[in-house]
Amino acid sequence: MSERKVLNKYYPPDFDPAKIPKLKLPKDRQYVVRLMAPFNMRCKTCGEYIYKGKKFNARKETVQNEAYLGLPIFRFYIKCTRCLAEITFKTDPENTDYTMEHGATRNFQAEKLLEEEEKRMQKEREEEELNNPMKVLENRTKDSKLEMEVLENLQELKELNQRQANVDFEAMLKQYKELEEEQRRKEQEEDEQEMKAMLEQAQNRRLLVDSDSDEEPAKPRPNPTKTQTKPTDILQEGPQPQSKKPRTESWERSVGKLSTKAQLAGLVARRKQKPDPALDNGMETRGTTANTGSLPAAAAAATSSLGLLGAYSDSEDSASD
Repeated sequence: MSERKVLNKYYPPDFDPAKIPKLKLPKDRQYVVRLMAPFNMRCKTCGEYIYKGKKFNARKETVQNEAYLGLPIFRFYIKCTRCLAEITFKTDPENTDYTMEHGATRNFQAEKLLEEEEKRMQKEREEEELNNPMKVLENRTKDSKLEMEVLENLQELKELNQRQANVDFEAMLKQYKELEEEQRRKEQEEDEQEMKAMLEQAQNRRLLVDSDSDEEPAKPRPNPTKTQTKPTDILQEGPQPQSKKPRTESWERSVGKLSTKAQLAGLVARRKQKPDPALDNGMETRGTTANTGSLPAAAAAATSSLGLLGAYSDSEDSASD
């Protein structure tokens, strides 16, 4: 099966690549590329801050007559986002960084500039000492003198600090440790005394309980919860029961009460009934229901007889008066 998209080209047998004409492009030609700002910068024209990582459509070109170890150096042209002023910077392969060239100033460069200045001075010094031995001796004497001055200044600062703060840290730490040990010892002694007191109290209580049980049984202690009264107990309790008066029966209100005089006690005489053997045999078969049924009738007869006696006693009292 043949390929859908053919990538190979047909070259005839008499093909000569030298006969192909070459395009003559200028060496400083520019290309439009998309890039991000490699560092923080500030525009010199309007003072606009351009932060690292902001995207631009830049023009790129190769710097002529500049290279580092065969690596080409490129220059980029961007425009300020506010005033459209042109800003240029180029690559720095020696320091793996970028260098600002025109139109803006790079921020946060103090440390880098200081390092560059120190490197430059160190390089100049090495070049001077390479061909001048007297310069080497002078530099050594200067270095030793500077070192002595630094040591003297350090000693003065130490003495000044000792004058201002006369604190013996070792003695302070030692005293702190002694205080901790003394406090720990006191706590242990207090714990031991408390334990002894508790043991003595428990032993005395046990002795008292044993002595009480030998002499007489222990009295029950009153329950404090029952004797204690709360303010809300009045609400929970109902009204106090009033003293009940003797109830007067209806027949007492109509007929009158019986006299309690001893002279009327002999007026009532109870009749003795003789037991009937036939009735006794019949009553045995009936059971307790007959007995319970005859009780109301007997009670009613007794009540009527008492009422008659009460009326007779009242009439007799009125006649005597």
